[in-house]
Amino acid sequence: MAIRHLISLDDLTDVDLRSIVTRGAGFSSGALAPALPLEGTVVGIYFRKTSTRTRTAFSSGALRLGAQIIAYNGNDLQTNTGETSEDTGRVFSRMLDTLVARTSGDPAELRAWAAQDRMSVVNAMSADEHPTQGLADLTTLLRHFGRIEGLRVLYVGEGNNTAAALALGLTRFPGTELELRTPEDYGVSEDVRLRAAALTATHGSAICERHDMTGLPADVDVIYTSRWQTTGTSKPDPGWRRSFAPFQVTEALWEGSPKAVFLHDLPAHRGEEVTAGVLDGPRSIAFDQAENKMHSAMAVLEWCRAGSIADEAAGGPR
Repeated sequence: MAIRHLISLDDLTDVDLRSIVTRGAGFSSGALAPALPLEGTVVGIYFRKTSTRTRTAFSSGALRLGAQIIAYNGNDLQTNTGETSEDTGRVFSRMLDTLVARTSGDPAELRAWAAQDRMSVVNAMSADEHPTQGLADLTTLLRHFGRIEGLRVLYVGEGNNTAAALALGLTRFPGTELELRTPEDYGVSEDVRLRAAALTATHGSAICERHDMTGLPADVDVIYTSRWQTTGTSKPDPGWRRSFAPFQVTEALWEGSPKAVFLHDLPAHRGEEVTAGVLDGPRSIAFDQAENKMHSAMAVLEWCRAGSIADEAAGGPR
């Protein structure tokens, strides 16, 4: 059986990316009925940081695919008594088939755990990137629009790990346009900008970032925001809210894009990054997006243990 790891979207080929997104959308629509490809396997769900959607998505998804799960929180393991992270990872790999982990925020720890061929490792969010959120977002776009190619997305708010995953995923689809409007000093990292720019050159997509809210693009298909206080982080500037205030998503943004749908990775803080009228309004598909985390997680778990759809078509491991 093939063993694959998902630490970053960079770990996926274009074929893998499309296969996971397409399969997730198939689960979401009901066109694909989950079999039990993970029957007889054990999935570890390890979250040192809080989580509602990602933890539930992978737990529920693993059970629906026939796996058994073991859940850990930050106080459960012997790392609290001095065991090294390396030794913990070695033990995990001897007893688990897949590990879904949200750890310290540094993906290097996950990379270290993935340096073996017995257990798949999935990054359930690190400080630099939230790859499974990016896959859920792409699944939601495909499910709602029937395509991803050519979609125009306006992202408003902090250039956090969700924005990074969006930039590294959406730009792999031809004709897509992503415009990021982020507060000064709170944009996506230079590394992400360079990686996304390289993807646009390869795939015929476009990305740009500005630090103001003037001259917004019209007729976008999607308006997306994320909470201003990313889970597990804090901001050193005590006046950061003044910088973020102009980037609140309000109903006024729909004047130039009346057909746009609204996405939010959740949890949401009504009255901060988004108004209640937008989040709970008729253009919001944020809770469909949340549900799609489960469908996407199922596709990720299948891929990690069984390979891509392309492998299946070629008669490879399944």
